[in-house]
Amino acid sequence: MTALKPSLADKLKSLGVKVGTTHLSPPQPASRFPIHDSVPGEYRSTRRGDVFVAQERFTKKYKHGQSLIFPASDFSLLAQWAKDARVSEIALNQFAFLDTETSGISGGTGTYAFLIGAARFVDGEFVVAQFFMRDPAEEAAALEGLADFLAPCKALVTFNGKSFDAPLLVTRFSLHNIPVPFKGYAHVDLLPLARRLWRDRLPSRALKYLEEHVLGLVRTTDEVPGYEIPWLYFDYLRTGDARPLKGVFYHNAMDVVAMAALLTHVIEMMNNPYGGHVEHGLDFIALGKLFEDLGHWDDAARLLERGIESGLDEADFGVAAKRLSALQKKRGDLDQAIKLWKRAAAGGHIYAFVELAKYYEHKARESQEALKWARKAQAQIAKNEMPAYMLKFWNAEIERRLQRLERKSGL
Repeated sequence: MTALKPSLADKLKSLGVKVGTTHLSPPQPASRFPIHDSVPGEYRSTRRGDVFVAQERFTKKYKHGQSLIFPASDFSLLAQWAKDARVSEIALNQFAFLDTETSGISGGTGTYAFLIGAARFVDGEFVVAQFFMRDPAEEAAALEGLADFLAPCKALVTFNGKSFDAPLLVTRFSLHNIPVPFKGYAHVDLLPLARRLWRDRLPSRALKYLEEHVLGLVRTTDEVPGYEIPWLYFDYLRTGDARPLKGVFYHNAMDVVAMAALLTHVIEMMNNPYGGHVEHGLDFIALGKLFEDLGHWDDAARLLERGIESGLDEADFGVAAKRLSALQKKRGDLDQAIKLWKRAAAGGHIYAFVELAKYYEHKARESQEALKWARKAQAQIAKNEMPAYMLKFWNAEIERRLQRLERKSGL
């Protein structure tokens, strides 16, 4: 029987040469400009290797623009909006904030998060930790580091995270057979709430735009545009030069801090709308609509009234006035609604005169009383100083009603 010739692999093995790549350490960029020389941080050991982590701390006194980052009010209304009672029950130090910088925006298995920014409240400080992959081979280590950081938490706060960041990370954890650390967490995604509150006033609801136009903070020149970030990382992988990534770390850290500031601002808006946190008429209107949807109709009516008083353009004014009138009817308790309308009429609110005229014409069937309120509305218009478009809106509304009521009354 002829002996088989040894293969090349067998010969190499006999000489002590290892075959394959499993025994090799993750490749490191060969450069004179490694990440730890460009960004302050440390290397942390995990079950899957070392990961570079940059960390920054913010005190309770820190203000991001005009907003603090430690919410002082309770989360009850936020929990109701989020349809998750756990949001109001979880301790503040069990909330985590999360934002990723990725190699693309498709979100498929070919997209990975090379920089993961996470933050939580620890011993009276807001601690931001950024987990960075020096090489794609370090992804498992970065994910393990993130999992360790999130371990004490029970809730997640993101901005568009339900649609992008969380599903992306679930995919990456699954590919490495690592349990998803935030599985089962309560999740507050601030983007849908921001759209509810500012879509009628601001042309953009991007986090950076809200940061500038709601929170009042403009980032420094270290900021880099989000669309450049994947290419900066690809250049780093090609050259090993980490210096351009300093701006990426800054961008990611500011996104995480901005989420905490926006959360604080939104909670204060909801819990104390008359304390200076809401200034624009359209913001009162948006908040009133939100409260109406949550079933807080009395609060919604007050907010809509305040918004109308604050001054709106023609289109917004008409929509708000009709919305408020419809809300008053929807409240159901006509006796209480009449009291509220009369109180509002005493304050000079034109819509209240009109609603009383409607009630006495269509519900109480008292044409004379309805005519009285319609004439009061007309007289109130003459007293009020209002823009021409508002005058036109109410004059048209009341004139039609007066003509009909006068016919009914035989006048």
